[in-house]
Amino acid sequence: MMTETALPRALLKQRPAEILAKLPSMGRVMLSARSGGATHERMGVVENVVVDGDIALLSGEMHDSALDLTVVTRLVTDRTSTMRDRVLPRLECQNAEGEVLFSLIGLDGIEPFDQALASFGPGEALEPVARESGMGGAQDVPEDDLGAATFAAILRNGLPIAIELRRPGLHQLWSGALPEPKPAMGFVNLMQPDFHLHLRAGALAGWRRRNEDDQVELHAEDADGQPTGLVLRGAAAAFAQVPLGNARG
Repeated sequence: MMTETALPRALLKQRPAEILAKLPSMGRVMLSARSGGATHERMGVVENVVVDGDIALLSGEMHDSALDLTVVTRLVTDRTSTMRDRVLPRLECQNAEGEVLFSLIGLDGIEPFDQALASFGPGEALEPVARESGMGGAQDVPEDDLGAATFAAILRNGLPIAIELRRPGLHQLWSGALPEPKPAMGFVNLMQPDFHLHLRAGALAGWRRRNEDDQVELHAEDADGQPTGLVLRGAAAAFAQVPLGNARG
């Protein structure tokens, strides 16, 4: 239950660096970001927040992300999301124009969220907004889907990789042994206790390959040949027989 002074949706006036410093007090937090048909999520306790110049580094056993505070300039609290009658509050990280870049969701509910932010006051009341669902595409993932074929090949190769999302204001990373891909609801899904990747079927048109010393990076491209921000990184052998699709250049 929300505290009596909490607002359903509000703009906090304090500097983002001050607010983000409270994340370790919120319990388990999910940083969820979307770009180019990919949803990249890390979940667990944020153990440390270190601000280095204009970059806020979120770290811990289950978090590894860098937030650019020249881009992330507004933080909005939203307490309108529920799951099974339980509030899942969030901090929306926005740019100066009010565009939501990504969100930090309090998985342990409203109490630790409100307690962590209590010293900042209720903020400036905002009108609630309709929330888009991140899932719900076609029920089947085609057999020739490039995302499905990519992760199937990486799984066969059996080597650990890093999966990154790079978008304005955020660079988020997960690395480890690839879990078995699960196609469902029109997405190829990779799910670990601390990490989820949901890649919409058909969103990936090609991989642009870059070699750096003994490391390979695969940068996802859409149908127009534009980078989507999804990046796979690892030893060359990890990506043997990964189809590059229609990558340009």
